Amino acid sequence: QVQLVESGGGLVQPGGSLRLSCVASGSRINIYFMAWYRQTPGKERDLVASINNGVTPNYADSVKGRFTISRDHAKNSVDLQMNSLTPEDTAVYYCNVRGIHIPGPSFDSWGQGTQVTVAL
Repeated sequence: QVQLVESGGGLVQPGGSLRLSCVASGSRINIYFMAWYRQTPGKERDLVASINNGVTPNYADSVKGRFTISRDHAKNSVDLQMNSLTPEDTAVYYCNVRGIHIPGPSFDSWGQGTQVTVAL
């Protein structure tokens, strides 16, 4: 089982920045997809940003130009740099990592979620 540990959420004023981090634990794994999703009460979990092996990152239209996803292959980690935050970015943010054990089955793991609140 691949465990994910998230960090970096919190309270920030509009226009501010936060950086979320997610580290995947586990040896002998090959990760091919890393992403950040977010969810607000009563709504579905939506994709914010994703990054595949060797592919240009993908962003939701609402965060393009403000958020940047980056991956550290050596550390099995993925970060989300969030700039120019607005109250509409307030949500619980979840890290998602997909890959395969070597040898063994594929996995699709989720982090525990970290709260991001944008308010005065």
